[in-house]
Amino acid sequence: MEKHIQEGTLLWSPTEESKQKANLTKFLAWLKDEKKHSFRDYQSLWEWSVADTDAFWATLWEYFHIDSPVPYSAVTEGEEMPGIRWFPGARVNFAAHVFSMQQEKSPAIISKREGEKPVHISWDELREQTASIAAALREFGVKPGERVAAYVPNTPHAIIGMLASASIGAVWSACSPDFGADSVAERFTQIEPKVLITINGYSYNGKSHSRKAQVKRLLTELETVTHCISIDYDKSGEKITGDDAKSVNFVAWEELISQKKDDVLTIEQLPFSHPLWVLYSSGTTGLPKPIVHGHGGMLIEHLKYMEFHADVKPGDRFFWYSTTGWMMWNVVVAALLRGATAVVYDGSPGYPDMDVLWKFAEEVKLTTFGTSATFLVNCMKNGLKPSSKFQLSALRSVGSTGSPLPPEAFNWVYEHIGNHIHLNSTSGGTDICSSFVGGNPLLPVHAGEIQCRLLGASVEAFDENGKAIQGRVGEMVITRPMPCMPLFFWGDDEGSRYRESYFEMFPGVWRHGDWLKITDRNSCVIYGRSDATLNKMGVRIGTSEIYRAVEADPSTGIADSLVVSIEQADGSWYMPLFVVMKPDVSLTEETKKKVGATIREKIAPRFVPDEIIPVAEIPYTLSGKKMEKPVKRILEGHPAEKAASKDSMRNPESLKIFENFYARHFGEK
Repeated sequence: MEKHIQEGTLLWSPTEESKQKANLTKFLAWLKDEKKHSFRDYQSLWEWSVADTDAFWATLWEYFHIDSPVPYSAVTEGEEMPGIRWFPGARVNFAAHVFSMQQEKSPAIISKREGEKPVHISWDELREQTASIAAALREFGVKPGERVAAYVPNTPHAIIGMLASASIGAVWSACSPDFGADSVAERFTQIEPKVLITINGYSYNGKSHSRKAQVKRLLTELETVTHCISIDYDKSGEKITGDDAKSVNFVAWEELISQKKDDVLTIEQLPFSHPLWVLYSSGTTGLPKPIVHGHGGMLIEHLKYMEFHADVKPGDRFFWYSTTGWMMWNVVVAALLRGATAVVYDGSPGYPDMDVLWKFAEEVKLTTFGTSATFLVNCMKNGLKPSSKFQLSALRSVGSTGSPLPPEAFNWVYEHIGNHIHLNSTSGGTDICSSFVGGNPLLPVHAGEIQCRLLGASVEAFDENGKAIQGRVGEMVITRPMPCMPLFFWGDDEGSRYRESYFEMFPGVWRHGDWLKITDRNSCVIYGRSDATLNKMGVRIGTSEIYRAVEADPSTGIADSLVVSIEQADGSWYMPLFVVMKPDVSLTEETKKKVGATIREKIAPRFVPDEIIPVAEIPYTLSGKKMEKPVKRILEGHPAEKAASKDSMRNPESLKIFENFYARHFGEK
């Protein structure tokens, strides 16, 4: 990493001009003029938003002009989470609001495929193609509530398919084609789709990957599929045809688009809590949880996030590097709700080199560049200096999520992307398809800190007794309901799995599973997953503290690391630290002593690793998260195939490293 940066160091403050232009400033003025609500600062606005839940969300309904042919009877019904119903009686449609924001002077979508030029799709083209696919779904007999599944990369096909499904009340669910057939089948068989949309292959890292065999196998598993819409995406690969599943009706995407260009898009008005899409937890064991979100909840939550916290405006160009299997894809689609251009990229973020996405940012004049914390850290470690190579003056915001962003990476953004940038570090999850804590265009940015708790998100840090604390690390909880919380898990008819996932530790309070500190200035610091806690003799810390200490000093030659803590049969604790060294650098005894001394000084002597072990690579999920819990399970004696779903991993072969380590060190015990 670059030079050590103290957590909390002030890096950026908004100018008076930028604050005046911010959407949040306009909202504050509207509240004062129309509702006679005056707030001295953001904190007081946030306090009102979580203290008077019904008033806040009703205000957003009015502010965003959410249309319903019939009025809602109440904002909420129910006494306690998770039994809250939102806006009963109202009828809405996510797709309807998207098309109500149609722009004439800017494209709806800008799409780029690895190695190819960007393609612009106008709002008229988006509407026409959405109408074509929607008409086809109706012809196939798809009714409101039935599922449309997609095995597609991050291309306009996915956005069009989702909007078409939403427009007729069908429920959308997608998996990225880098998922294997078994992993996709685990997800889709739970929801029993009627239609499958799929590609024949894709390209990544300059190589073509056929999906024909995977699709054929998938269709044998998905017995409920009656129609398959095939996309001839990989021109070098074989097409998907009727020969791949005799009982399924096949039709080409291109044929549907060309035949139905004149169809008018008819949009169904649906109950507020009608299912919109199903996302899947990135859990590493057991079947993934099929998390169901509703039209109304996603609509009002994403309007709030895009308007106030991402500060998105009509005509902006909003990008977040993602695949269709990560919730950030859904967030990019939500940019359309504010009349912004949804910018999507299909390919490797490191091919042909690490500059490819920054070059893309210049090429299409991005206003928001979103990515994972892992990507920003890798750019920093590889010495990238985007602002010295690319013209990024259009860029107003850089977004980061997926894992905690270390202070050094915060500083790198300001030194090597632009000192005018609003760095929007944000944290939420698939569970709500949004964020609980994140950016704010009116507040300063401090290194390592997320700027604020988002409006309407009653986020607290709880100690082990369920008491709110400040200035110390605790369990991240949400004490008041939000409309973006899941409607239910598909197949969890009695809601037991839902309650166990979020409400078991603190009844009536959502426990999110992250370590959180709320600072004295009401900013937030996430210290990693609480279920991947390091426990040494009863004292617990988040793993991100170790990673920052280990990787902060470039002289050690450590490129990556992973740490776990294991309670052994005799009651003692074993804490190994696995490290990946930079090319042509070996792990020496001197380096081990240096790392131990750093952890002893910066964290605590008890968290000095028992061993430091060099490995070839660290296991990561497809969305870029270190897989600490599966490694821990392997070192506790569980086979790799039960410790992790390999199809959800970026590098599944890496688990063999830890199986071999276990066999050598524990196998005979």
